[in-house]
Amino acid sequence: MNVRLALVGISVCAYRPGESAEHVDDPDQISELRGKDGRILWVDMVDPTDAELDHVADEFELHQLAMEDAKKHGQRPKFEKYPTHAFVVAYSNATAEVDLFVGPDWLVTVRERDDAGEVWSLDGARARFERTRAEDATVGFLLYVILDEIVDGYFDVVDQAEDRLEVLEERIFAEEAYEERSLQRELLTVRRQLLQFRRKVVPLREVVSALLRKEVPWLDDATLLHFQDVYDHVLRATDLLDEQRELLGNVVEAQLAIVSNRMNEVMKTMTSWGAIILGSTLVAGIYGMNFEHMPELGWKLGYPFALAIMATITIVGYKAFKRRDWL
Repeated sequence: MNVRLALVGISVCAYRPGESAEHVDDPDQISELRGKDGRILWVDMVDPTDAELDHVADEFELHQLAMEDAKKHGQRPKFEKYPTHAFVVAYSNATAEVDLFVGPDWLVTVRERDDAGEVWSLDGARARFERTRAEDATVGFLLYVILDEIVDGYFDVVDQAEDRLEVLEERIFAEEAYEERSLQRELLTVRRQLLQFRRKVVPLREVVSALLRKEVPWLDDATLLHFQDVYDHVLRATDLLDEQRELLGNVVEAQLAIVSNRMNEVMKTMTSWGAIILGSTLVAGIYGMNFEHMPELGWKLGYPFALAIMATITIVGYKAFKRRDWL
């Protein structure tokens, strides 16, 4: 049986061993399907209203504290255990919150839109579960597939950050001039994004670790082996993230060093020309004192002689500083 039914705000899908997925459009049928014939019930909601959340909470007897977190959003990735279910908070692509309520034979996902108004797609997780699930697939395996898809998306975010840092590095070491303020602003933006990303990824280690400690009784041993793979991926994503943060720090230091070096070059050039002009200024200052008894003042060649001295000092000074690569 494979029936496709649409529901505003809520999508209900039932999986019975050995049969195709059954999509349900009437929320009232949740009570009828729950816990019957070995079905696994998956309820998905995208930006649900409070009324829709309350309806699902009544159907599955969700704890009030978990419901408050699901309604407010902005929660830290975490794992909470209640008498009849568990509550997991994770972030897709480290931007949009995904809340998961897990029971013995049912799972509820609540997805919010990110800052760009987009929703993380569950199509990949749904197709993967329907393609790989065995005859005795459990809700734990469904939870694993969703979390694994979420964590795999982290690597795309890290790769994008790495590509962006490479572009910034090329701009820093480019010979042509660039706007330093614009570059500094972009570096700070990347640093802020990586910091926010880390806050959403690192706590997920504790979430998966809690699942591996068998704090959820209806997760079987076979499923826990899959969660070990998720845990390894979270550790890998964290390591890559730390590497990107270290690389960003090196880029910032390189940019500051280059700015400092360019400032030093400017100061060397200004100092060199100041020293060169100082010699000519000294000659002009001496012969500009207007003392009555200065021998050169009555000399017909005094003026050309003074100009020749100034020119000599300028040429000698220029060559000396040019040889030292100050000009």
